[in-house]
Order: sequence, then structure tokens, then C-alpha cells
Amino acid sequence: MTVNRSSEGRRRRVPRKEREQQIIDVAVRVFAKRGYHAASVDEIAELAGISKPMVYLYLDSKEGLFLACLSREADRLVAAFQGAARAGGAAPELRLHAGLSAFFAFVAEHRDSWVVLHRQASELSETIAAAVADARRAVMAQVAGLVWDGITESGGGSPPAQLSHEDADFVAHALVGAADSLTDWMGSHPDQSPEGVTLRLMNMVWVGMGRVLEGEVWVPARE
Repeated sequence: MTVNRSSEGRRRRVPRKEREQQIIDVAVRVFAKRGYHAASVDEIAELAGISKPMVYLYLDSKEGLFLACLSREADRLVAAFQGAARAGGAAPELRLHAGLSAFFAFVAEHRDSWVVLHRQASELSETIAAAVADARRAVMAQVAGLVWDGITESGGGSPPAQLSHEDADFVAHALVGAADSLTDWMGSHPDQSPEGVTLRLMNMVWVGMGRVLEGEVWVPARE
């Protein structure tokens, strides 16, 4: 009996998790290119090499598909930041530098992912906005922890009297907000490397915080 090997190969079942990742890979590109509302499940299915009903079978709905894209890319971003920060060194500023550098590198290398996470998700449903907020809180907690470590270490193991956890949280929000905005700046300045952007941001924020830790406080001059 002759076996048609090529037909046998075409009929090979792809494991569910592998197939889902293939669909998400394609969906991220399509959502980034066309936007959520203009993106077509038909196009995603065609590019993924499966039928439209199969997309719904795996991901339930168009919103479910977008949420799957959002969840995976957010997890990748948080993991990149956390992994780099853990390996960045003993000093908190070195860990923060490594984490921010990994963040900007992720944005530069995965532009479609960042378009989905940053530019589109906030304009969609409450469910999607909540997923974005969860991802943002995960990064914020990492940054705030590193800032607090820096404040504590500067005081010889205890924080200076003039600074609190609220100050660390304030600096973390300022850093993450600046990082978000700088991703757009990077898009219009492709000659700027992720490392260069990280160093500029660290110098603006960390050096400034160091001066505050030394007791320097700016107040507007009274005329």
C-alpha cells in the first residue's frame, strides 16, 4: 500500500495551544495595521490559514481575540522588564535602568505589539481597558519597588524622614508616564537607540531624585 506522505503531513493536527499562538501572531499584525474596528476576522483567518469559524472556536469572539493579543503581549512586556531588572545588578538604579532599557527595546522590536497595547486598547471596551490597566499596574508596582529601594538605600537602610511610599509611587507614575510618551518620540526619532533613551530618562528622573534625597527642594521664587 502506498502512503501519500505530503497529504499525511497536511492532515497533521496542530496542538490547540500552538494553533492559538499562530492565530494571535497574525491578529497582532492585523490589529496594529488596521485598528480594532477595521480589522477583519476573515482576514485574520485567511492569513492564519484556517477558517473563520475556527477562529471563533479557539478565541470565542473578535473581542476575545483582541483580549488574547493584549494579554499575551502585556505578559511579554512585564516579563521582559522583570527579567532584566532582576539581572540588572545589586543597586536599585542599575535594576531600574536594566528594566527600562528592556522596556524600550521591547517597544522598538515589537512595534505591532506596542501599537495594540498603547494606542488602541484604551479606546475600546471597559473589559479591554481593564486588562490594560492590570498590565500597567504590574509594571508600576515593579518600578515603585525599585524607586523605594533607592530611597531606602540612600538613607542607610531606612528612608529619609522627608520621603514616603507616596513619593516613591509618585516617581514611579512619572517614570512610567514618561516612558509611555517617549515611545511615540522614539517612533519619530528612529536613530535613537533604546539604551540612549533609557539613559536620558534615568538622568532626568534619577539624578533629580538624588538631589531631593540630599535635601534640595525647588520652590518658585517670590517676587
